[in-house]
Amino acid sequence: MVAALKTPDPMSLAEFLAWDAPDDGHWQLVDGEARAMAPASPVHAAIQNELGSLLRNHLLATGGKCRALANPGVLPRVRSDSNFRIPDLAVTCSPLARGESSISDPILLIEILSPSNQAETWANVWAYTTIPSVREIVVIRTATIGAQILRRGADNTWPEVPLGIEAGDMTLESIDFRAPVASLYAGTWLQDEDSTPN
Repeated sequence: MVAALKTPDPMSLAEFLAWDAPDDGHWQLVDGEARAMAPASPVHAAIQNELGSLLRNHLLATGGKCRALANPGVLPRVRSDSNFRIPDLAVTCSPLARGESSISDPILLIEILSPSNQAETWANVWAYTTIPSVREIVVIRTATIGAQILRRGADNTWPEVPLGIEAGDMTLESIDFRAPVASLYAGTWLQDEDSTPN
């Protein structure tokens, strides 16, 4: 469940960034409304940590300038003056500038989907598609093993239906990354259940 801060008027991005938010977690700005993000479940946190580590190690091994970041602020192109979204993970190849509140030019954005926040997660995904630099968006499930990938086409359009992956490798073309989708669930009951013989 996501709590919203009710204000008489929509909050602008400048007001949100200057706002002294309560110290009870992450807040994002959604169409002028400040919304608190619920604490991550243990499975959500485990997936975020595992995938973040895999991405970090991959990017270090390739020797490029790209880096993986947890919970960075990003600005959708549409209604950018009243939105500040926070994906679970992101990859950017641009330098991290001093004093910036959001990352510039993310190429990969990842959300981890919990059963209680599906509507909010997919609303973020559709907002991410408006960011010109984004090449791929990944939604990782937490109730079962699997992921959905949206990949921007060569004609700069997005597919109508995400690519679903429930077994085998998950490939991220934006950073030339490949890993078994089940490996993202290391240490969770989902991986233990998946490895149990039938």
